[in-house]
Amino acid sequence: MLSPKKVKHRKVFKGNSRGVAYRGSSISFGDFALKATVCGKMTAQQIEAARITINRTMKRGGKVWIRVFPDKPITKKAAETRMGKGKGTPESWVAVIQPGMILYEISGVSEELAMEALGLAGNKLPFSTKVISKVNTL
Repeated sequence: MLSPKKVKHRKVFKGNSRGVAYRGSSISFGDFALKATVCGKMTAQQIEAARITINRTMKRGGKVWIRVFPDKPITKKAAETRMGKGKGTPESWVAVIQPGMILYEISGVSEELAMEALGLAGNKLPFSTKVISKVNTL
């Protein structure tokens, strides 16, 4: 699974998920992309599951770019632990997603195959997405 090699702080605040994405909101590498329409969190397992779905649907043809990386730790306290005594230990890593953020890009395949692959990948994610193409965004 994806996780950072080194972090400055082991535990971080929850933060909020307001606003829209300005950076990472346009297609940069491929011809077709999967774009988030609402805010949410994407775990490392979900990033990997969507990537596998895209590669299997395209039958390992074309090229895939993953535009998100899980760099925020999610902490969890042990089961049956009393309240207090600080924050729990880091359990998993998530990527914070804002509306308009590009999640995956692909190129080198036909439009219908790209739409199918990205549509199936969007079904693996816990928030709504849409498939866009470079010609539609210009």
